[in-house]
Amino acid sequence: MMMSIQPGEAPIWDDGGAPTCAVEGAVAAPVSLEGIRGKLTCKAPLAPYTWFKTGGPADWLFEPADLNDLRAFLERLGGDIPVMALGLGSNLIVRDGGVPGVVVRLGKAFAGVEHSGENELTCGGGASGILVASTARDLGIAGLEFLRGIPGTVGGFVRMNGGAYGREVADVLVDCAVILPDGTFVKLPAADLAYTYRHSVLPEGVIVVSARFKGHPGDPAAIGAEMDRIAAAREASQPLRTKTGGSTFKNPEGHKAWQLVDAAGCRGLTLGGAQVSEKHTNFLINTGNATSADIEGLGELVRQKVYEHAGVMLEWEIQRVGRP
Repeated sequence: MMMSIQPGEAPIWDDGGAPTCAVEGAVAAPVSLEGIRGKLTCKAPLAPYTWFKTGGPADWLFEPADLNDLRAFLERLGGDIPVMALGLGSNLIVRDGGVPGVVVRLGKAFAGVEHSGENELTCGGGASGILVASTARDLGIAGLEFLRGIPGTVGGFVRMNGGAYGREVADVLVDCAVILPDGTFVKLPAADLAYTYRHSVLPEGVIVVSARFKGHPGDPAAIGAEMDRIAAAREASQPLRTKTGGSTFKNPEGHKAWQLVDAAGCRGLTLGGAQVSEKHTNFLINTGNATSADIEGLGELVRQKVYEHAGVMLEWEIQRVGRP
């Protein structure tokens, strides 16, 4: 059902926006843009927005000025055109044929973090995990340090129950606000997301525009030290300075995905310009000239080899979207 925006939430989403909507591209927009203040681009390249730096364009890329602008635009689409949210592009393969419909990229109007209650933060869907964790540290809110280790935005890790270093979003989420593909604004308590490992029941096309997280009192110095430990552990064990997409496969029950990949002889395995990382075998990397087909194809090859070796079929953690 339709919900009203609660007091104190607007500053996260509304930075004033632009007075009119800028349209880039040579074809007519899918709906009337009268009064729309964001930016709509036809055949917009998406590779620059993904960590792999590969993939085709979006049919349309919409960058809303604020929450009301996003709602108005989606209301006009009426749920008739596919919609996908794009965050940091850190856990994503955009296929080479591009993404049909509209890709929504949440900008600075959705990137705020506010102290909204006792040991509680309200965060825009475009806010990074690092910003959330750092804000919590400065306010003496413990329990959110693990978000420092998730390379993504609030919208993405709320959707997939992101986690790291023994914690996950399900442990700290109070509720979230979402926009449905037809523009309807809904607030959902955490229980409604029916979280399991790296999964929620949020349907495709639903955009998480904000979330409330709750921690517990802590010492800022101790919180900062834990964040530093997480950052150092990531730097030591993961190929962070490469074109990668984060953890490729979910950990199967009773196993570590990287161990299964390594035992199957896949460390350093290549396909085209894609390679299984030598540093961490649950990471795929673009060595410089990979296509998305190379990366996804290598992942499928790894899945096959692991199944042949261990009888376990790995499940993708990286989201793969678009046309081949």
